[in-house]
Amino acid sequence: MSVEQLLIERSGNTCELCKASDALKAFEVDGSSNIGADSHVFLCAVCHLQASGNEALDPHHFTCLNDAMWAPIPAVQVLSWRLLTQLSSESYATNALDMLYLEDDVLAWAKAGLPDDDAEPTLDANGAVLAGGDTVTLIKDLDVKGAGFTAKRGTMVRGISLTDNPKHLEGRVNGTRVVLVAAFCKKA
Repeated sequence: MSVEQLLIERSGNTCELCKASDALKAFEVDGSSNIGADSHVFLCAVCHLQASGNEALDPHHFTCLNDAMWAPIPAVQVLSWRLLTQLSSESYATNALDMLYLEDDVLAWAKAGLPDDDAEPTLDANGAVLAGGDTVTLIKDLDVKGAGFTAKRGTMVRGISLTDNPKHLEGRVNGTRVVLVAAFCKKA
C-alpha cells in the first residue's frame, strides 16, 4: 500500500492538524529515521504551505494545534511541537507547549528539525528579535523600487517572512510583496 493510502486510512481522509478535508497531501516531517507513513503527516493545502515555510504562519489557523498535539502519531506530535515553538509569541502556543509532553526520542526528532540556533537573528530598529508571522511598523518613508510608490512611515506590515539575510525581511505593502531592511522596521 502506498504512503498516501496509509495516510488516508490513518487520518480518515482529513488534515491531521486542522481536520479540513479538501486538497490533502502527504507532508514529510524531516529529521526522522522512520520511513514511509511513520515520517509523514496528511495535511490540507493551507497547513502544508505554512508548515513547509512557503507562507508565513497564521496564528489564528493554528489554534487547531491545541487538539492535534495530543494525537498518538509521533509525526503529528513532532510537527505540532515545531509549529507551536515557532508561534511561541502567541499565548495559546506557549500554554500548549507547557502542557505538551513528548517521549525523549520524539522530542529529539522535533528539535532536530528546528532552524539552526547559531544563525544570526533578524533584529528590528530597537534590537527586538523578529520571527516569521510578526507584525512590524515602518519607522521611515521607504521608496519601493520597481513598484512606483513610497511606503509611508507608520505603515503596518503584517505576517512578515524572514529571509536568508538577517538584515532583510519580506512583507506586503499596498498589496505588493516587498523586501524591507529590518533596521527600518519596529516590532508592533
